[in-house]
Amino acid sequence: MSSAKPLRIASINTNGVRAAYRKGMGDWLNARDVDILAIQEVRASTEDLEGLLGPDWNILHDAATAKGRAGVALASRAGASIHRVALGAEEFDSAGRWLEADYEVNGQIVTVVSTYVHSGETDTPKQVEKYKFLDAMLARLPELTAHSPLALVLGDLNVGHRTLDIKNWRGNKKHAGFLPEEREYFDRILGAEADPLYNAGAGLGWVDVGRKWAGEVEGPYTWWSQRGQAFDNDTGWRLDYHLASPQLAASVVSYAVDRAAAYDQRWSDHSPVVVDYDLSGALNS
Repeated sequence: MSSAKPLRIASINTNGVRAAYRKGMGDWLNARDVDILAIQEVRASTEDLEGLLGPDWNILHDAATAKGRAGVALASRAGASIHRVALGAEEFDSAGRWLEADYEVNGQIVTVVSTYVHSGETDTPKQVEKYKFLDAMLARLPELTAHSPLALVLGDLNVGHRTLDIKNWRGNKKHAGFLPEEREYFDRILGAEADPLYNAGAGLGWVDVGRKWAGEVEGPYTWWSQRGQAFDNDTGWRLDYHLASPQLAASVVSYAVDRAAAYDQRWSDHSPVVVDYDLSGALNS
């Protein structure tokens, strides 16, 4: 894969890729010139994906154990040199939620992960599973950067890290997605909210590309409830992330949330997050 131009990497929770394509995802993808696409909540077969995206894409897909749920995929213009799907202990079922691939760019390896963290539910077994997954993710992140200094975790992480990441954060402090325990995981990955280095290599050294690029502003949100006027009023959550290793984060030249122009033009309840990485500098640093 050549990096003559910035490498454009996008992430989207499709909320079912077949439904997303029926509503216009294909038009978006055809117009966006994406090099690597991470998909979450595929909820379809590999054959479905191949049929929808077409022959110009190399597709890796890890389906969930339970049919019709979760599922993560990576699609690229060039093939991956290797991919991995295991996360955590052997008895831990991470199927359909964690997919890693190595892509060769100008002789260097860029490791990309598409992940879909559990939504969770306060004080239920679903929340316990979410914490197990976050524990496994926390253990894997240092291994990723040891494997390649150019590493990227993409996906619907189902946690708003800071008050800037949720419009109605005061009303959600006891709800899954904004629990203090969940946010502490992101403190450990990125640095605490009170730490001025929270998005510049604190914690485990990973960088929240969206927050670093957008700055100290509300949002930009990536998910809105289908109920009420949440989308029209921009009462959203920033749940979809590019978490980059410091070396890769330093190469970002563009960050965008492709929010639909109107409610009836949406093809998912999430919006794509699209980032351009100029690897010429990253590869030489």
